[in-house]
Amino acid sequence: MQNTHKVSGTFEVKLSPQAAATGIEAAKLGRMTIDKQFHGELQAHSLGEMMSAMGEIKGSAGYVAIERVSGTLAGKKGSFVLMHTGTMNRGQPQLTIQVVPDSGTDELTGISGSMGIDIKEGQHFYSFEYSLP
Repeated sequence: MQNTHKVSGTFEVKLSPQAAATGIEAAKLGRMTIDKQFHGELQAHSLGEMMSAMGEIKGSAGYVAIERVSGTLAGKKGSFVLMHTGTMNRGQPQLTIQVVPDSGTDELTGISGSMGIDIKEGQHFYSFEYSLP
Protein backbone atom coordinates (compact mmCIF):
# COMPACT_ATOMS: atom_id res chain seq x y z
CA MET A 1 0.00 0.00 0.00
CA GLN A 2 1.29 3.45 -0.91
CA ASN A 3 0.93 6.50 1.29
CA THR A 4 0.26 9.83 -0.41
CA HIS A 5 2.33 12.78 0.73
CA LYS A 6 2.11 16.46 -0.14
CA VAL A 7 5.01 18.92 -0.06
CA SER A 8 5.27 22.51 -1.21
CA GLY A 9 7.86 25.20 -1.61
CA THR A 10 9.37 27.68 -4.01
CA PHE A 11 11.49 27.40 -7.12
CA GLU A 12 13.45 29.56 -9.50
CA VAL A 13 13.35 28.83 -13.22
CA LYS A 14 15.58 29.94 -16.08
CA LEU A 15 14.13 29.48 -19.57
CA SER A 16 16.61 29.84 -22.43
CA PRO A 17 15.27 30.14 -26.00
CA GLN A 18 16.79 27.64 -28.44
CA ALA A 19 16.99 27.61 -32.21
CA ALA A 20 14.20 25.75 -33.97
CA ALA A 21 15.00 22.37 -35.46
CA THR A 22 15.94 22.49 -39.15
CA GLY A 23 12.85 22.85 -41.32
CA ILE A 24 10.47 23.59 -38.43
CA GLU A 25 10.73 27.42 -38.48
CA ALA A 26 7.60 27.73 -40.65
CA ALA A 27 5.51 25.97 -37.98
CA LYS A 28 5.99 28.96 -35.61
CA LEU A 29 6.94 26.74 -32.66
CA GLY A 30 9.16 27.88 -29.80
CA ARG A 31 11.73 25.70 -28.03
CA MET A 32 13.45 26.44 -24.70
CA THR A 33 15.68 24.72 -22.20
CA ILE A 34 14.55 24.62 -18.57
CA ASP A 35 16.86 25.01 -15.56
CA LYS A 36 15.09 24.96 -12.16
CA GLN A 37 16.14 25.01 -8.53
CA PHE A 38 13.53 23.71 -6.06
CA HIS A 39 13.43 24.68 -2.34
CA GLY A 40 11.49 23.24 0.59
CA GLU A 41 10.98 19.52 1.18
CA LEU A 42 11.96 19.07 -2.47
CA GLN A 43 15.61 20.18 -2.54
CA ALA A 44 16.45 19.56 -6.17
CA HIS A 45 17.76 20.79 -9.51
CA SER A 46 16.05 20.04 -12.79
CA LEU A 47 16.96 20.30 -16.44
CA GLY A 48 14.55 19.92 -19.32
CA GLU A 49 13.14 21.07 -22.63
CA MET A 50 9.92 22.83 -23.56
CA MET A 51 8.12 23.35 -26.86
CA SER A 52 5.39 25.95 -27.26
CA ALA A 53 2.99 27.37 -29.81
CA MET A 54 1.04 30.62 -29.75
CA GLY A 55 -2.60 30.72 -30.82
CA GLU A 56 -3.92 33.17 -33.39
CA ILE A 57 -5.83 35.03 -30.65
CA LYS A 58 -3.97 36.92 -27.92
CA GLY A 59 -3.88 34.96 -24.66
CA SER A 60 -4.06 31.52 -26.30
CA ALA A 61 -1.07 29.15 -26.36
CA GLY A 62 0.07 25.66 -25.54
CA TYR A 63 3.21 23.96 -24.31
CA VAL A 64 4.67 20.56 -23.53
CA ALA A 65 7.80 19.94 -21.49
CA ILE A 66 9.90 17.18 -19.98
CA GLU A 67 12.31 17.74 -17.08
CA ARG A 68 14.47 15.43 -14.95
CA VAL A 69 14.43 16.44 -11.27
CA SER A 70 17.46 15.32 -9.21
CA GLY A 71 18.00 15.83 -5.49
CA THR A 72 16.18 14.94 -2.28
CA LEU A 73 12.46 14.69 -1.59
CA ALA A 74 11.56 14.60 2.12
CA GLY A 75 15.11 13.33 2.79
CA LYS A 76 15.05 10.61 0.10
CA LYS A 77 17.72 10.94 -2.59
CA GLY A 78 17.13 10.22 -6.28
CA SER A 79 15.62 11.56 -9.46
CA PHE A 80 12.38 11.41 -11.44
CA VAL A 81 10.95 12.88 -14.63
CA LEU A 82 8.06 15.36 -14.83
CA MET A 83 5.92 15.74 -17.97
CA HIS A 84 4.03 19.03 -18.50
CA THR A 85 1.00 19.69 -20.70
CA GLY A 86 -0.36 23.22 -20.55
CA THR A 87 -2.76 25.45 -22.43
CA MET A 88 -3.87 29.04 -22.15
CA ASN A 89 -7.34 29.54 -23.63
CA ARG A 90 -7.84 33.31 -24.06
CA GLY A 91 -6.13 33.89 -20.72
CA GLN A 92 -7.59 30.88 -18.85
CA PRO A 93 -4.75 28.48 -17.88
CA GLN A 94 -4.94 24.70 -17.63
CA LEU A 95 -1.85 22.77 -16.56
CA THR A 96 -1.12 19.10 -15.88
CA ILE A 97 2.28 18.01 -14.54
CA GLN A 98 2.69 14.27 -13.92
CA VAL A 99 5.55 12.04 -12.82
CA VAL A 100 6.51 9.78 -15.75
CA PRO A 101 5.82 6.17 -14.68
CA ASP A 102 8.93 4.19 -13.66
CA SER A 103 11.20 7.25 -14.00
CA GLY A 104 12.21 7.29 -10.30
CA THR A 105 15.74 6.28 -9.30
CA ASP A 106 17.53 5.34 -6.07
CA GLU A 107 15.35 6.05 -3.00
CA LEU A 108 12.66 7.53 -5.28
CA THR A 109 12.20 4.33 -7.31
CA GLY A 110 8.49 3.71 -7.88
CA ILE A 111 7.44 7.33 -7.28
CA SER A 112 4.15 8.53 -8.79
CA GLY A 113 2.33 11.80 -8.46
CA SER A 114 1.47 15.21 -9.81
CA MET A 115 2.67 18.77 -9.33
CA GLY A 116 0.89 22.09 -9.36
CA ILE A 117 2.53 25.46 -10.04
CA ASP A 118 1.37 28.89 -8.92
CA ILE A 119 2.98 32.25 -9.69
CA LYS A 120 2.25 35.15 -7.34
CA GLU A 121 3.92 38.55 -7.68
CA GLY A 122 6.74 37.02 -9.74
CA GLN A 123 7.48 34.25 -7.20
CA HIS A 124 7.10 30.61 -8.31
CA PHE A 125 5.49 28.08 -5.94
CA TYR A 126 5.01 24.32 -6.34
CA SER A 127 2.80 21.80 -4.58
CA PHE A 128 3.73 18.17 -5.14
CA GLU A 129 1.46 15.27 -4.24
CA TYR A 130 3.29 11.97 -4.52
CA SER A 131 3.34 8.32 -3.45
CA LEU A 132 6.23 5.93 -2.91
CA PRO A 133 6.04 2.15 -2.49
